[in-house]
Amino acid sequence: MTAAEKLKQFKEEIGKVIIGQDKVMELVFISLIQEGHILFDSVPGTGKTVLSKAVAGTVDGDFSRIQFTPDVLPTDITGMNMYNLKTQSFDLRMGPVKTNILLADEINRATPRTQSALLEVMEERQVTIDGERVKLDDLFIVLATQNPIESRQGTFDLPEAQMDRFLMKITLGYPKREEELKMLDVHKEKKNIEVNPVFTRAEIMALREQAADIRINDTVKEYIIDIVQKTREHKHAVLGVSPRGALGLMRAAMGVALINNRDYVTPEDVKYIAPYVLAHRIVLNIEGMTLTTEQALIEEILNATAVPVEFGVSRDEV
Repeated sequence: MTAAEKLKQFKEEIGKVIIGQDKVMELVFISLIQEGHILFDSVPGTGKTVLSKAVAGTVDGDFSRIQFTPDVLPTDITGMNMYNLKTQSFDLRMGPVKTNILLADEINRATPRTQSALLEVMEERQVTIDGERVKLDDLFIVLATQNPIESRQGTFDLPEAQMDRFLMKITLGYPKREEELKMLDVHKEKKNIEVNPVFTRAEIMALREQAADIRINDTVKEYIIDIVQKTREHKHAVLGVSPRGALGLMRAAMGVALINNRDYVTPEDVKYIAPYVLAHRIVLNIEGMTLTTEQALIEEILNATAVPVEFGVSRDEV
């Protein structure tokens, strides 16, 4: 079964509980097959948590959830060694990170010390507990939610290092009028709607292998670097996109090619996915904060960057 066919199944299952948001589902699908963590940012009540739980339901694997509050400790996430009175020895009790899909709900309500516990987990897919490294499953994705800045009373903004670990930041926004009417019809009776698994572990790994085989021409790679470097040189940016962000953009563009049944990346793939991969990695200066937004800055750079006309990939090129 092709990635496009799997994406159709994925949308059908998520569509049982989330009305509309077709593009969001595409972005989530790409992140899943490209081993990318996702940050959902939207006002309360727009379905961030419901969507995250539905996504977890489509994967035939383990699911854990952390509801972040200021009193959550790092060990509540990673786990700890606990003394066993019967055996008179310490037993390792893993935290909720020992899973396949981890929902980090309202992540910005945790203190910076607790947020930092996720850094190693998200990047290296391992945890260090009392000096002992514990490897996590190869299939490990963090789906985090947070509310936008204007409603973040009593919260702690994620540091740049943490933001850089997310492959994409996705804003859900409010549904369209017709979508919201349909939502009322679907949910007028309080009943549990089952989301069935679409992926087995083996299928996700197979899709990842297919994505790794997508070819990308040197011209398209140079286009990616042109975009990234302009974020670092922009007069309104204090911090531009990191090398990790450039790699993330390439991988995400390869995912776009895969769901479109192509074995090569086009500049349009890069342009389509760039705002979701790059905007959250930029820090604006004071002037920039008054004149633009991170999303608008990326759009400006995309419009100002020459798109390669010739980008064909030969069969001998990898």
